[in-house]
Amino acid sequence: MTQRHRVSHATLGLDADPSPYAPTPPHSGRSSPHPAFAGARFADDLEGQNDEAIEGLSARVKMLKEITIGIGNEVRDSTIQLSQMNDAFAETSGILGGTFRRMNNMAERQGCRWLWYIVFLIMVFWFFIVVWWFRR
Repeated sequence: MTQRHRVSHATLGLDADPSPYAPTPPHSGRSSPHPAFAGARFADDLEGQNDEAIEGLSARVKMLKEITIGIGNEVRDSTIQLSQMNDAFAETSGILGGTFRRMNNMAERQGCRWLWYIVFLIMVFWFFIVVWWFRR
């Protein structure tokens, strides 16, 4: 009667084990008291573990895809913003260049007198700062 329930381990794809029970599959925590169904249960357990691993990997791939899409959107938005800033700086550079050119023309027409005005204004401004500092 015990011979009827014994199954060859070689036919199930398991290593040759002299015990009448099938080995416990890795990570399942259970063993089969019926050796005839041990190979099928072991294959089902492995297939279940593979399915769980595939689900975990697909979730990670989905997460990485969302991250890369977010990075792409951020790069696109940053590129647009940098382009707008470049245009604004170019416009400002043109305005400042014209202002300095007009200021130099004015300085050449007035001679050296404008320099004395600037020195006088700086000294007056410095005097007010010193007085304000000591009166606090």
